[in-house]
Amino acid sequence: MLQPSVDEFAAEVGVTGPVTIVGSGTRGGGPVGDEVVVSAPSGIERVDAAEMVVECGAGTAVAEVQAALADVGQTVSLPSGGTVGGALAVGHSDITRLGHGALRDVLLRTRYVSAAGHVVTAGGATVKNVSGFDLCRLLVGSRGTLGFFGDVLLRTRPLAPDSRWHQTDGDPFELLATVYRPVSILWNGSTTWIRIDGDPADLDAAARRHRLQRVAGPPELPTAHRWSVPPSTLPSIGRTGDGGFVAEVGVGVVHHTEPQPDRAVNAPIRTLHERLRHEFDPDARLNPGVDPLA
Repeated sequence: MLQPSVDEFAAEVGVTGPVTIVGSGTRGGGPVGDEVVVSAPSGIERVDAAEMVVECGAGTAVAEVQAALADVGQTVSLPSGGTVGGALAVGHSDITRLGHGALRDVLLRTRYVSAAGHVVTAGGATVKNVSGFDLCRLLVGSRGTLGFFGDVLLRTRPLAPDSRWHQTDGDPFELLATVYRPVSILWNGSTTWIRIDGDPADLDAAARRHRLQRVAGPPELPTAHRWSVPPSTLPSIGRTGDGGFVAEVGVGVVHHTEPQPDRAVNAPIRTLHERLRHEFDPDARLNPGVDPLA
């Protein structure tokens, strides 16, 4: 059972005055002034292994959900740490995006609390049951400026028989083209890390074929800045090997110690975002001071 219920959560959000939502603090955020502070419901409502879904409160820890799914041989493609709602609100996909897809594809349905204090259902139990505009995709990455996640229904995936990280000084772009279904390829300009999942014998054969050395896990990622670039432009970042960046090959995300040049959001995107925010929250009461485009 969720604690509190989604209806009780909506009552806490209320209908007037500024309000901000906080989770575990893993991904930043939190109060920025004198607004009311609320936290989303937590708890796992159900794990349906046959339908490959899990339903839980947005305030549930990602680790708790992963542990419950592991008991039935499944997992969910969320970045580790923090809460489920925090991960969805920030919208940053896990480093397994190359093989597992974008974070926005994980969310099938949510009951969220609107700026008017209403509980609104977006999405459906299956994709084919959804019609009209896909609000779930809009809410992912909005950082709570369009609504607060109450509970969520997430798409799960089977756990692989084996999962291994490897390291090599080989060309990451050649590996992208030649390794069978890599889950993640990371590159810092001189060293490449690659994760492959599957049958242990197949992983042994792939490691020999591509001269991969098994390692404990991925490298530590710079957390100061996160770039988004076309995947084809990654080679132009440079093969410096100075440790200043780790790029997700095939995806276009770059974890960097320095800000992204020319990162400013162009005016049409900014205008569109402001129009959407005004439609969903005309009084700007949800997470005031938070800029999802920053």
